[in-house]
Amino acid sequence: MGLISSLVTWPLKPVHAAVWIAEQLKRSAEQEYYDPAVVRDQLTKVERAHTAGEITDEERDELQKALLNRLLEAQNRSGKT
Repeated sequence: MGLISSLVTWPLKPVHAAVWIAEQLKRSAEQEYYDPAVVRDQLTKVERAHTAGEITDEERDELQKALLNRLLEAQNRSGKT
């Protein structure tokens, strides 16, 4: 039965490989997106842009809020693992 099941499932191997690759890419992207060091660096860049007059107070507040939410989500994710 092993040979028959191998022959039947063989055409699906590329699909399984593509799904595995997509999962690895997603995991890698999430790790970078929720990396606290990356988020802190982005917070610093937002503050520098605000100080340089490149963004308004409202834009700074909005960006900081989004980045802080990412930090909180990162903490929640690390607590679940």
